Order: sequence, then structure tokens, then C-alpha cells
Amino acid sequence: MDIECSWRGGVGDGELERLHAEAFGHPVGDTPWGQRLARYSVGWVCARDDGRLVGFVNVIGDGGVHAVLLDTATAASHRRRGIGRRLVATARDGARAAGCEWLHVDHEPHLAGFYRDACGFEPTAAGLLRL
Repeated sequence: MDIECSWRGGVGDGELERLHAEAFGHPVGDTPWGQRLARYSVGWVCARDDGRLVGFVNVIGDGGVHAVLLDTATAASHRRRGIGRRLVATARDGARAAGCEWLHVDHEPHLAGFYRDACGFEPTAAGLLRL
């Protein structure tokens, strides 16, 4: 498996929308991903297998030293191969190079092992308010 992970790699709205819909179980729409990435992101990571987008993670920031991982996604056909771990490691390195000192992630309980054990995140107390 020769998967290429690239920081701020080129990605089309349609291919990212299809991957996001598959990963998060929603219908394919017409989200303007390029506009969102350009406006809100410190960077993002694309994983490609022979040119096909098979993984993605977005890194948003506060304009200072904090960054947050969002939308970590791997295509169903490519899961359990270490791609998610590579996405997060590339995002960590890219965020650090961009001047960030802290990388945050929120996740569902069943993903704690991935983020803690495979990616090295420390558990923290956090709050959430549904709007």
C-alpha cells in the first residue's frame, strides 16, 4: 500500500463531500469545501491511494497557538491500515510548523483508543453545549 499523505494537499469539493458523506453517514450534498478550508483552516491533510482521496482531516485554529482536529475520515475500503494515524501525525506536524503549540480533538467515546493510544492525545475535561 503506497498511500500519500499531504499537508494542505489539493482537494476538490466533490471528492471531499463523497468521502465525508461515507465517513459520517449523511447524503452527498454540495458543500463548498474549498471555501471553508481557505477561510477557517490552518491546514488539512489528504491521503491518496493512486490519486483517489481515501482519507482527510481538517485542522482549524484560533489564530494563535491552539488548533483543533475536525472531520477525521478514512474511506471504508481503506480502514484499519494505519491511514488515520498517518493523517493525524501529518496534521500534528503541519500544525506545529504553522506555529501552533496545542492540538485539540473532540471525539466519541468509542474513538478514545484511537486518539489516545494510536495518536498520543492526553484525555482532558471539556464541555459541550448543543446549540
